[in-house]
Amino acid sequence: MPARTGRRWAYGALAWLIFFLVSHVILVFFPGPDPTGDGPWGMRAYVIFNVVLISMSAIGAAVVLATVRPPARRLPRWLLLTPLLFGSILLVIRGVPGMVENLLMVSGIRRGGFVGVADISTGEFWTGIGINTYFFAGAVLLVGTTVSYGRRSANPSR
Repeated sequence: MPARTGRRWAYGALAWLIFFLVSHVILVFFPGPDPTGDGPWGMRAYVIFNVVLISMSAIGAAVVLATVRPPARRLPRWLLLTPLLFGSILLVIRGVPGMVENLLMVSGIRRGGFVGVADISTGEFWTGIGINTYFFAGAVLLVGTTVSYGRRSANPSR
């Protein structure tokens, strides 16, 4: 895989991570009327959860950017591959079932998805489709970045 293609994967994943980070910062400062979704957790857990996600995406963005920056060539390969693999696994676990859920919803087999009720509103339907597609795209971009970096770093002459 040419280095140019590797940069495209990395910059795509970087854009995805920045959007994810910014959206969660906004959610912390402007949580809306019921951010906890009537769950058993309180506002403190909601903020902690989002701060963890913000931290993970900031670290992920730095790691993804490091895969295409020349100074990172001096870093040990495992230092970048470990968080890339971890993030890829997390996004695949979230993104692939989400895409299966999209297929169930669009085909009409299960309009509410895996655990949703069958009579969801049109807005909830399209929101679910959008969120699931977003996470699937993130999985594709980060896995592409991980594979590209793994190949390029295995052969440092590229």
